[in-house]
Amino acid sequence: MNILVFLESDGSVKKSSLEALAYAHKTAEALGGGAITAVIAGPTTTDLGSLGGYGVQKVLHADDGAFVQVDIMTSAAVLKQAIAISNPDLVVLAKSSLVDAMAPRVAAATGAALATNVVDLPVLNNGVLTVKRSIYTGKAFSDVALNATLRILTVKKGAATGFEPNSATTIVESLSVSLSGSDKALTSKGTEKATGEILLPEADLVVSGGRGLKGPENWGLITDLAKTLGAATACSKPVSDLDWRPHHEHVGQTGIKVSPSLYIAAGISGAIQHVAGISSSKCIVAINSDPEAPIFKVADYGIVGDVFKILPALNQALK
Repeated sequence: MNILVFLESDGSVKKSSLEALAYAHKTAEALGGGAITAVIAGPTTTDLGSLGGYGVQKVLHADDGAFVQVDIMTSAAVLKQAIAISNPDLVVLAKSSLVDAMAPRVAAATGAALATNVVDLPVLNNGVLTVKRSIYTGKAFSDVALNATLRILTVKKGAATGFEPNSATTIVESLSVSLSGSDKALTSKGTEKATGEILLPEADLVVSGGRGLKGPENWGLITDLAKTLGAATACSKPVSDLDWRPHHEHVGQTGIKVSPSLYIAAGISGAIQHVAGISSSKCIVAINSDPEAPIFKVADYGIVGDVFKILPALNQALK
């Protein structure tokens, strides 16, 4: 089975895209082998030749002046051209805000079957590819059969684990893409990049705070613990609405959806909208003074107590 992997770059290839390459590698192994091709648009500091360590036979790189600012339309155009050139059986993309918007466009244009929020490796039986996908904001799973010749999967973080790249290298070829007028219909007026040492969507550890912190002046409790753990910081929607924290830290149904190994929720009540954004976390630790707080219903570990006492003690113990 020939597989094409779409890579995103925010200066360098995103960690989530490297996980998509690992997913493609493990899928190829599980389904009896096949060539893996990667495609990327825009400038990147990553040594694309090193992606051979993921089993990639070739990297297609669209890097002329048209792709300095990569958006939904130009990314879709690049992926469609790469599909036409490489003729894959399967296209793999790491779930992201960009991919959520572009993958359906590409599927419609190419006649492909699309499965989103994929959480496990596919199974091939009598030519039919079946995948497990997360539905209802992670509360349930659905097995979906893809009968089309071309299948497109957007995979969630953690869909493929236990893979380490080797030192192999691969060839990098320039990809020429002709953009139509509709491809240029979207114009970027500016870009605001999330700050911080660890970006929230790709973080493996997250420390998050809610209104229980009582004000932005107390946020040092969150950032100090995050620094000790090497974690990203996050917040609930009311906190970002009050401008205690920037909106790119808002986790929830209308914000960032995270899938870390550990999510610490301090002073967060656990409204259903927030829970929808953290339900894919492997382990949730909740700290709240209210023993009836809804967050405890989804937490793996709960501490009923004062965050102003517990967070400093926890931070000191970790140090």
